[in-house]
Amino acid sequence: MKKKNRLGRILYFWVNLSFLVPIVYLILRLIFGGGSSNEAGYHSDSDYLLMLMQCILGLVTIHLPSILERRLRFELPGLLYGFYIVFLYCAIFLGEVRSFYYLFPRWDSILHFFSSMMTGFFGLMVVTILNRDRHVSMNLSPLFVCLFAFCFSVTIGSLWEIYEFLGDGLFGLNMQKFMTAQGELLVGHDALRDTMKDIIVDVLGALLASVIGMISIRRGTRWYIPTLTRSEEEVQE
Repeated sequence: MKKKNRLGRILYFWVNLSFLVPIVYLILRLIFGGGSSNEAGYHSDSDYLLMLMQCILGLVTIHLPSILERRLRFELPGLLYGFYIVFLYCAIFLGEVRSFYYLFPRWDSILHFFSSMMTGFFGLMVVTILNRDRHVSMNLSPLFVCLFAFCFSVTIGSLWEIYEFLGDGLFGLNMQKFMTAQGELLVGHDALRDTMKDIIVDVLGALLASVIGMISIRRGTRWYIPTLTRSEEEVQE
């Protein structure tokens, strides 16, 4: 990951450590552990497996920005970079490892809202990168740019719900919260409540990001615009 400043380095290594330590512990716990505890929803074997999967996913996704930066030759804006790292920490370490999803009922909705805003801003950034590429002929209106950002964010949220559905079906997890913390299976409308709530919150967050993007474009304050590297600037010339 690109080392933007001292605070960014500390944050980056701390979040990586918060994923690595639980991965080692969870692997040992699943291999040598003595089974599930009596605290259903907090320390069952399925919860340990979910924590392990999420920590591994977090360890992979935390490096995606640096891979894209090298591939597309740009530098991610510091504000978006910070949001991204903090979101991963709150969603995976605090949410799964520290059980914030169970301890704070609104934790999942808050993270969905801010993640959809973040992916909306990433959508604005993607369009900006394409508009700067001399090999791609694009002249998009501000309305279409914001519409793309909205659709981009909602699509990411939908793919995440598919990931949760597959994880629940293949590994017996409870990411879509079809089961209570006490192990009671929900049915009918109650079983769909968590998924539909997540989708609605994703749409609201994406809509707010699109509105903020439209205002930023009209005012000329595009703080989400990535910085091209020197080599890419020379190619553009």
